[in-house]
Amino acid sequence: MLAPQAFCQVQVYSQVDNSEDIYVGQDFAFHIIIENEDQPGRADLSPLKDFNPRSSGNRDLSQTSVNIINGRTTRKTIKRFVMSYVLISKKEGNITIPSINVDVGGTVYKTDPLQINVLKPDQTDKLELRVALSEKQCYLGQPIILNVKFLVYAEVENFRFDIPALNGGDFYIEDPDVSDPAAKPFALANGVRVLTTHSRVLVGDREAVLLEFDKVLIPKRPGLISIDPSTVSADVVVGMIRSDSVVDNLFGGQKRYKRFMVSSQPLQLNVMPLPEEQKPDGFYGLLGRYTISASAEPTTVNVGDPITMIIKVGGNKFLKPVAWPDLEAIPEFAENFKIPDQKSSPAVEDGFKVFTQTIRANNDKVSRIPPVPLSFFDPQKGRYVTVSTDPVQLKVAPTKVLTGADLEGREFVPVNREVEAIRKGISANYESQDALVNMGFSLSSAVFSSWLTFVWIVPLLLLVSSICAKPFVHVTPEKLAAKTKRLALSRTVKALHRIASADSRQKHDLLIAAMTGYIGDRFEKIAGSLTPDDCSRIITDSTGQKDLADNFKSIIEQCQGARFASMEINIDSKKITEVIELIKCIEKNIKK
Repeated sequence: MLAPQAFCQVQVYSQVDNSEDIYVGQDFAFHIIIENEDQPGRADLSPLKDFNPRSSGNRDLSQTSVNIINGRTTRKTIKRFVMSYVLISKKEGNITIPSINVDVGGTVYKTDPLQINVLKPDQTDKLELRVALSEKQCYLGQPIILNVKFLVYAEVENFRFDIPALNGGDFYIEDPDVSDPAAKPFALANGVRVLTTHSRVLVGDREAVLLEFDKVLIPKRPGLISIDPSTVSADVVVGMIRSDSVVDNLFGGQKRYKRFMVSSQPLQLNVMPLPEEQKPDGFYGLLGRYTISASAEPTTVNVGDPITMIIKVGGNKFLKPVAWPDLEAIPEFAENFKIPDQKSSPAVEDGFKVFTQTIRANNDKVSRIPPVPLSFFDPQKGRYVTVSTDPVQLKVAPTKVLTGADLEGREFVPVNREVEAIRKGISANYESQDALVNMGFSLSSAVFSSWLTFVWIVPLLLLVSSICAKPFVHVTPEKLAAKTKRLALSRTVKALHRIASADSRQKHDLLIAAMTGYIGDRFEKIAGSLTPDDCSRIITDSTGQKDLADNFKSIIEQCQGARFASMEINIDSKKITEVIELIKCIEKNIKK
């Protein structure tokens, strides 16, 4: 399916791979082809926003042929550059992909629109999608948990979620606290990342694989919010393809897949505004139920001594909104204590947000650390609530004022010679120069002293030896880093080739390790700490090619989402070759 348009010698057209059926919610390839040019253009993808376009890399497909006829050499070069993207259609039927503008060398070319036929996947009882909200009614700003359960009763591949609640502008999206160490990251159709858990469960008399994840929704506006049904589409194994090959039939033949889609029920959430009456002065937006407690150490001090005060806020799993208590706004604190401006960062420990503050009593009349209030809106009670810490009892003694006599000690009282000698110590027994010994230093005696000669000549010999050997064996950190960067490509290519013979359950992790390892070696980063976004940013900054960066990021994200099962990306020799070519293209475009 082509839509060409030529301007002078350069031609720019778009193309969709329709060799296979295109289904709703399924990725399909979209290419922008630039003839007579070997450099990428700048495509304005805004007309494609409904298709959620994502770059899948660029390729220079230019070719040069040489013909020798009767001793004459003819060289012919055909330039062609392909910019590839992944699109998704959310609607079925005859869909129009609009034309887009492509800037090539300062000239803007416009592709023709394309027509594609998008099929709706069949329904099946092999898949089941359940989406639920933790509450049907809440207050504005109250966190709500969106729970998604995907039950699979057959072998599936290439599944994709579309969760409308995470697409629109009705909610702020937050990540919940996930305590399961086996949770794996997964990218939804709109690019939102979730942490998924999977397990085997029994539903009635049927065994299924359960994939589950949560997301926190915080409503932005009051009123009734309607949430469209969520969908998930997947390729489900429906049988085997028999072939003429005896070997293939011996191992059962090839699996036959069919695309299916299932939907959840629509949802509604009634969001009520917070009341203005009886709103406490200390309220800063906390919703839910919270507890607060305080302790201090030591509790017996002098005026001005430091007291470590610890305040713990708990009772709610959403502790991010909890702010530092405003101690200065409490009159009893401001009057009786000195509170430093510096504050340490709070920590979350065992379900509590812990604030640690050093305070000092400024008078000896202080008998307690006053209560610290915390105000919040309780959705269950429908009203504002203020809770406080219990007061901490203190014993504060006045500080003794030191005089000069205290610092110098008592005045000297004349005593007899014997007692004075005892007070002065041993020095009182030696009052002449007989107790002195000449400890003067002589350079000549030190040089020719037998034991001192060993002390200075051995380090000298070691120093001279190291100076002589340094030009031959010296390796600086800069040299090591340069060598690592120089060998990054070859090492990565070798690592990628080894993946083909690895266990299929390990291929996703090995591919991620090889790709992040290349970024770590080439750009002097710690590979183990690199995220897909980190890799994308580094590649964009170093090459200026955002398409390469997006493709690199997309492959890592797909591998991360497929770690727990071979459902998202197939790591075969073709995929490995694709990654190698991508990395070589990145290497070629790195700015010197």
